[in-house]
Amino acid sequence: MKREDLRIVFMGTPEFAVETLKTLVENHYPVVAVVTQPDKPVGRHGSVLQPSAVKQYALSQEIPVLQPEKMKDEAFLEQLRSYQANLQVVVAFRMLPEVVWAMPEYGTFNVHAALLPQYRGAAPINWAIINGETQTGVTTFFLDHDIDTGRMILQKPFAIPDDADVEYVYEGLMHLGAEAALETIEKMLDGEGRVASVPQNEVVLPQGTELHHAPKIFKETCEICWDRPVKEIYDFIRGLAPVPGAWTLLQDTEGKETVLKIYRATKTTLKADEPGRIIAERKQLYISAKDYLLQLDEVQMAGKKRMNATDFLNGNKNIETYIIK
Repeated sequence: MKREDLRIVFMGTPEFAVETLKTLVENHYPVVAVVTQPDKPVGRHGSVLQPSAVKQYALSQEIPVLQPEKMKDEAFLEQLRSYQANLQVVVAFRMLPEVVWAMPEYGTFNVHAALLPQYRGAAPINWAIINGETQTGVTTFFLDHDIDTGRMILQKPFAIPDDADVEYVYEGLMHLGAEAALETIEKMLDGEGRVASVPQNEVVLPQGTELHHAPKIFKETCEICWDRPVKEIYDFIRGLAPVPGAWTLLQDTEGKETVLKIYRATKTTLKADEPGRIIAERKQLYISAKDYLLQLDEVQMAGKKRMNATDFLNGNKNIETYIIK
């Protein structure tokens, strides 16, 4: 098969997906249409509609954009069929019904930000860091009826440094995912539209390895439990930084409660006091974990701006009088 014979429909929404779409366009792959989420209301009254990052890029390249409210809507399906795509590429989109993913003759493949079958779900980058993984990666796989369970085509690993946060891993996997998508399509071209793939249930995990999932993260997910080892809390914080941000609830001497977000922290080997105790010492801010003190480096009190710990202490000299709820 020749490159010019391909007709690709790309599906995605956030910035993470743009890198793959951009890579396909810049490598002269025929992207005949883009499917993305409807414009999102923003602003105080929701009166302004914000297009997705994928839509903005697609329009800059004069690629037709489809924005269905429902993926099974017959008008949308008819429009999708009209592009006569023989391949669909999905990155950071939504679950697709079979009538959509089975439409192209060469199938629909997804780029997932994890080494499947590990970390199936909506937040694979966050959960890999939260769980203290030292390696993650990207997987391309064919879509099927269940989320992130289809036959795997290829994988590319990515190292997670001990000080890496979500932003670092997101950036790395965004570019690695684009490489994986390009390589997957090249394999398809070599195979005349076909490519070897492996069922996920045939993957043998190392003995003792636990299979982790990556469910969607909510505000409640982000609350810190201080009665945990300092390493676990440290990983939890960086696995939620910079957004949505790990947080803890403080209460002052008058009983008023406020949220403190923690964006950066450092593990220490200073022996801990009672878990959750706040300590300000030598211009450093600490909170006791179960075993050692965690040094807070960058924080944000509700209603205030994000700042380093030194500036925070200068404006909150009574911080040790707070208790953690």
